[in-house]
Amino acid sequence: MRLGIFSKIFPRASLGETLDAVRSLGISSVQFNGPGEGIREEFERRQIKIEVLSATFNIIHPDPKARRVGFERFATLASSAKELDASILSVCTGTYDLEDMWRKHPKNESSEAWREMVTAMAKLATIAEEHDVTIAFEPEQANVIDSASKARALLDALQSRRVKVLMDAANLLTISNLAQQEWVLKEAFELVGYDIAAAHAKEFSADGTLGQAAIGRGVVDFPLYVSLLGDAGFQNSLIMHGFLESEARESTAYLSQLM
Repeated sequence: MRLGIFSKIFPRASLGETLDAVRSLGISSVQFNGPGEGIREEFERRQIKIEVLSATFNIIHPDPKARRVGFERFATLASSAKELDASILSVCTGTYDLEDMWRKHPKNESSEAWREMVTAMAKLATIAEEHDVTIAFEPEQANVIDSASKARALLDALQSRRVKVLMDAANLLTISNLAQQEWVLKEAFELVGYDIAAAHAKEFSADGTLGQAAIGRGVVDFPLYVSLLGDAGFQNSLIMHGFLESEARESTAYLSQLM
């Protein structure tokens, strides 16, 4: 297991400057937002790997046009992934909210939402197969898949070697289950631990806020989380995000000590 970071933590005038900032932390893998001219050369020059290529869009968006555009963009990213030496694309399982794919909607719990989401994920899996990449979906409280048990159900429904999980301990936590965090995390790994292709590290605060804190300053049990990833045989990068650039070095030092 290695330590990585979301490149968007470092907004800079050029990609090279962003990657230099990543390298200054001693980190050599990132999650990256998208392709463009000359990108691979910039990564290779600094010996940084794109661990995860962000391809997230609202796969069940109520507006068919928005959904179609999302699938077209995903196909473009999938077709360019190999050129960037990237094999994992991140996705989400969507929400019926019109404006924000990270905002929950009551209809997300419906059988209709489940059917539409499974159909959309199957379509993504077909595109992933065509381009020889893996898609990693993230259980997220605001989306249709908001728990490890639902993630397991989706994996079982699709039965696709191209569909895996993007694990983030903070996304499994709520104010109501925080006191049972150890049980929540252990159950999640029992259900999907061996189907994890990518992993995130961000904080969860006692007031229910996601991110917005240096790692180690919230309430996520990172010693347990890192241990569970190791026990599951996870060998890719643990991608940090959800904090300010000024908190990047502190977050890196904390997780590096654990790992």
